[in-house]
Amino acid sequence: MPGQHDATEIVLDVCGLMPPEPMERVLEALADIGPGQRLRMLIDREPRPLYRILERNGDRYEAILRDDGIYDILITPAP
Repeated sequence: MPGQHDATEIVLDVCGLMPPEPMERVLEALADIGPGQRLRMLIDREPRPLYRILERNGDRYEAILRDDGIYDILITPAP
C-alpha cells in the first residue's frame, strides 16, 4: 500500500494493519522523507508507542481523532 506523494506531504494509510507493521511503515517512510516534507499517517487506533519514538527523535506531531474513528497524525521530522 504505497503512500501518495506530493511536494510537501506523504500520506500513509495503515488502517487495518496489525502491529508492528504500522510503526515499521511509518519509521521507514520517515527515514526516506525529503527536505521540507511531512508525513500524514492515517490509522484506526492511537499509536501511543509511536509518539514516544517521535518525541525521542525530536520529531513533531499533531494527532486528531476524526469523526469516522480514524486517527489523522501529521508528523514533521526534526530538522
